[in-house]
Amino acid sequence: MQNIQNIQKEILRLKKENDVCILAHSYQTADIIEVADYTGDSYALSRQAADAPQKTILMCGVRFMAETAKILSPDKRVILSNPDAGCPMAEQLTVQQLRELKAKYTDCAVVAYINTTSELKTECDVCVTSASALELVRKLPQKDILFIPDCNLGSWIEAQVPEKNFHFINGGCPVHMQITLRDIEIARAKHPEALLLVHPECLKEVTEKADYVGSTTGIIKFAQNSTENQFIIGTDNSIVQHLQLAHPDKNFYPLSKNCICKDMRLTTIMDVYNCVNGTGGEEIVLSDDVMQKARACIDKMLD
Repeated sequence: MQNIQNIQKEILRLKKENDVCILAHSYQTADIIEVADYTGDSYALSRQAADAPQKTILMCGVRFMAETAKILSPDKRVILSNPDAGCPMAEQLTVQQLRELKAKYTDCAVVAYINTTSELKTECDVCVTSASALELVRKLPQKDILFIPDCNLGSWIEAQVPEKNFHFINGGCPVHMQITLRDIEIARAKHPEALLLVHPECLKEVTEKADYVGSTTGIIKFAQNSTENQFIIGTDNSIVQHLQLAHPDKNFYPLSKNCICKDMRLTTIMDVYNCVNGTGGEEIVLSDDVMQKARACIDKMLD
């Protein structure tokens, strides 16, 4: 433990010395979050990157998050903490496949979940997050929606926006999709008084059984503000740990022991150390054309 604390102290020193802003996604482990300048979901981190005074951004997350940070901060140096940290959902659709879908559904607004590659974003009308998707889709003037890539998040929105017509691909988060109704039965049998909070990337039959459905940030805020004191958490199990540390007077239980994003776990505290020391990570390099076109659909979300 003392060794980890020494490494953390050195990271804190080096990030100041080398003008580095550390961003850590909420799914990162506690030792990494403790040395981060900002913690949150993917889009919130990218906004923080744009506002941060530092000239170098270290993204402790996965590749599409680092790409989004680069798109919003083109003049900054953006480093991905572990080059192998990807997102299977972000890579489920190619640009050519999307172009074929757009040719088939010509009247649709193409809505991209932020969990997509920068290249895919160049072909989309608007980008959304799990927190903003419902509101933004409601506001779109188009009645027909092509939602990519997560059909589970898309179907959750569809159920609440019956006035629009949706088209999906068979995509989604392989980690959240592992959660089943059987997991709910087991968890509720063990903790009958607990509220069930789940991410909209879960299967439709799972979200339909939840007491609350929302983004990672939404789940955290709901648990923090609730007067209840027992919660079953249906998203990456790191959130169970973070909530328990922050609120020792409440009890948090994982909905499924298998809900662990392996890509998020690739980043270690030594990866962070090597990055702030200038010897690790991968600098994100995107063409001006990709950054300009991808930013258009992100800016549409802000508008």
